[in-house]
Amino acid sequence: MVNVSEHELVPDHTLLEDADEIEEVLDEYNVKRTDLPKIKRTDPAVPDEAEAGDVIRIERDSRTTDTAVVYRLVVE
Repeated sequence: MVNVSEHELVPDHTLLEDADEIEEVLDEYNVKRTDLPKIKRTDPAVPDEAEAGDVIRIERDSRTTDTAVVYRLVVE
């Protein structure tokens, strides 16, 4: 079976495990965890160890900023 998360067109999905790092992100954007855009736990690009309530950092290539970073909240 093909591992979709390893395909060259799928951006890097990283599980944020450090509570301090998550708080820094939420403070930077002045949002609550539940205000973040959602991503389903069943999405093939989500790391296997991610659970509902976790925060994922997605790093995409960007023409204007070289790398664009977005955050998603994992939901069921």
